[in-house]
Amino acid sequence: MLSSEKRSLFRFLSIYLSSTLLLFLLATFIFYDYHKHEIIDIQNSELGIEAEHITQRLRQLNQTFTKELTYPYQKPFESAIYNLDKEYIFGSFKPSNILWNKEYYQDENRLFHIHPLFPYYLGASHLIVSKNINQDPINNLIKMSILFLFIAGIFFTLLGLFLGKLFIAPMKESIEKMNKFIEDTTHEFNTPISTILTNIELIDTVYDCEGKQELQRIEIASKTLSRLYEDLTYLKLNHNYHREIKSINISNLLKDRVEYFNTLIESKKLKVTQHIDKEVVFDIDKNDAIRLIDNILSNAIKYNKKEGEIDIILNMKNLIIKNSGIGIKKEDINLIQNRFKRANSSEGGFGIGLDIISQVVERYGFKFTIDSVYNKSTKVYILWKK
Repeated sequence: MLSSEKRSLFRFLSIYLSSTLLLFLLATFIFYDYHKHEIIDIQNSELGIEAEHITQRLRQLNQTFTKELTYPYQKPFESAIYNLDKEYIFGSFKPSNILWNKEYYQDENRLFHIHPLFPYYLGASHLIVSKNINQDPINNLIKMSILFLFIAGIFFTLLGLFLGKLFIAPMKESIEKMNKFIEDTTHEFNTPISTILTNIELIDTVYDCEGKQELQRIEIASKTLSRLYEDLTYLKLNHNYHREIKSINISNLLKDRVEYFNTLIESKKLKVTQHIDKEVVFDIDKNDAIRLIDNILSNAIKYNKKEGEIDIILNMKNLIIKNSGIGIKKEDINLIQNRFKRANSSEGGFGIGLDIISQVVERYGFKFTIDSVYNKSTKVYILWKK
C-alpha cells in the first residue's frame, strides 16, 4: 500500500472511528446512568419498605407500652427517630448533615430515607432509615458497559477497515493505472533519449559545425527528459529495487553531477561556488545518492534567476545547496514535499523531486530541512547522521 493510500485510509479511520466511538461512549454513558439510577431506585424502595416495617413496630410499641422497649433494628439497615424539633431521640446510628427537605438522598456510599411518622409514636415525628449502597450490581453494570464498548470497538474497527478499503479502492485503481502509464511511457522514453544524448556528444566531439547553441538547447532538453526518466523509474521501482550498499565518495560524485548539469548552468549564466571537502565517504547505494544530489541540484538551477548564484557546501557533517532564486512561501514548504505537489506551476516538472529526496533521507536516517525567503533565496540542508 502506497503512503498516499495509507494516509487516506488513516484519515478515514480516524474520522470514522472517533465519531463512532464517541457516539457509542455517549450511548453507553446514558445506558449506564439510566440503569445505575434504576439500581439506586430499587435500593431506595427497600429503604421505604424497611421504614414501613419499623413504623409498624413503633405503632405496636406505642399501643402496648411497657418498661421494656426493644427498638426495632435489622441489619443491613440503620435507623434513627427524631422529634418535631428534629432533635435526635434514639436509634441504631446518628446521622449528620441530614437533608430534611428530601425524602431520599445519597451521602457518599450510603442511602438515606426520611419517613414522616403520624401520629407521633412515642413522641417521634421523623424516622430516618439508611444503608450502604450495594455496589455489586453497579460493578456488574460497569463490567457489562466496558465489555460492550470493547466488542463494539473491535467490530467497528474491522468494519472501518473494510469500508476504508472500499473507500480508497477507486484511488488505488487510478494510481495503478497512472503507474502503469508512467512505466510504459518511461520505457518508451529511454531509447530515444539515450540516442539523442549520445549523438549530441559525438557531434560536439568529432565535428566542428555551426549551430552550437541549437545543439546546446537539444542537450538541455534531452538531459531534462533523461532526469525525469530516471526519477520516474526510481519511484516505480523504489520498493522492489535491489540496493547495493557500499562506500561512495560523495565528494567526487557531487563534482560529477555538477559537471553533468553544466549545460543547464551555463544556459542560465549561473555562478556556482563550490566548497567540497575531499574524501566525504558514506555507505549508500549509488543510485540513491545520485537521485538525492540530482534533485537538489536541478531544483537549485530550475528555480533560480538568470545570472543568479548557487553555493554548494559539502563536509562530513552536512550537504548545503543554496540558490538566489525565486524562493518558496512559508505555507508551501510542507506542501511541496508531497508527491505531485508544486508551489510554482510556471516551471516544468511533475512535483516528484522533493518526494524522492524525502524517501532517500528517510531510508538512510539523514535529516532534511528547507529554509527559504520568498523572492530571495532557498537553502537545502542534508544533515548526515553518523
